[in-house]
Amino acid sequence: MYPRVATKDPKAVEREAQATYLALYPDGVSTFVGQAFAWTVECFTGSHAGYQAVDARYHDLEHTMQGTLCMVRLLRGRAKAGVGPKISEREFRLGLLAILFHDTGYLKRQDDPAGTGAKYTITHVARSAEFAGRLLKEKSYAGRDILAVQNMIRCTGLNANLPSLPFATEAERITGYGLATADLLGQMAAEDYVDKLPVLYMEFAEAAAYSGDREHFVSSFTGPQDLVLRTPGFWQQSIRAKLDQELLGLWRFLNDPYPDGPNEYINRIEANMERIRTRNQGTPVAGRC
Repeated sequence: MYPRVATKDPKAVEREAQATYLALYPDGVSTFVGQAFAWTVECFTGSHAGYQAVDARYHDLEHTMQGTLCMVRLLRGRAKAGVGPKISEREFRLGLLAILFHDTGYLKRQDDPAGTGAKYTITHVARSAEFAGRLLKEKSYAGRDILAVQNMIRCTGLNANLPSLPFATEAERITGYGLATADLLGQMAAEDYVDKLPVLYMEFAEAAAYSGDREHFVSSFTGPQDLVLRTPGFWQQSIRAKLDQELLGLWRFLNDPYPDGPNEYINRIEANMERIRTRNQGTPVAGRC
């Protein structure tokens, strides 16, 4: 069992990330993790110039912390397994920045008073990559590092054409795929995931109304209960296949011990799906996709 970390507390997740970073890279920059988390908290709490605090209720700061915690655990597990290619300190740093900024596309500018950031659901991946690019340029990051972070963020798009993303190295690509894996597992394994699904529906409904796109999957739900009922099918028929195939089965590096030990994240997700099935016995459950 992983030690319990309060994902509502960014400092708690930061401590876990720092411990992992220094365990894997003892000669790493000791101030890097703290600085990266400070930038993220500034962005989500309205302290970044020109932007409001996040007001999306599902894709909030805790959501980012859930994914970040899962990602550092996955990368640590992969390093412990000793498989190649090795993730260098540079790639770990860029991956951490990417997961921390991967949902900054939900942030609204100061001159954007209408609705919540959830209205940008359909375009949030591109907006997140753009936001990260501007911020990292301000922080004097090299162009190749900025592009790597942006490509890693693009991995989180559910319909992203992953093989087409122009990563410079296979290690960068694996880091991006680890990010996408952790983004899915971190949120779906949360104790309150089932209870927050109606909140996710409200984000989808706002995005559908804002975009007017009736063909996009966010427009396919008739109400909160419809989304809840269809989630086990979405997990079983879509996400499991994506994790195993497109994302290279990286979730297995969360098995403890590797390779055949139990996987706490998968087990928690399966328990969440069973909660939905039990709560709605007698109601047909269809796939979301």
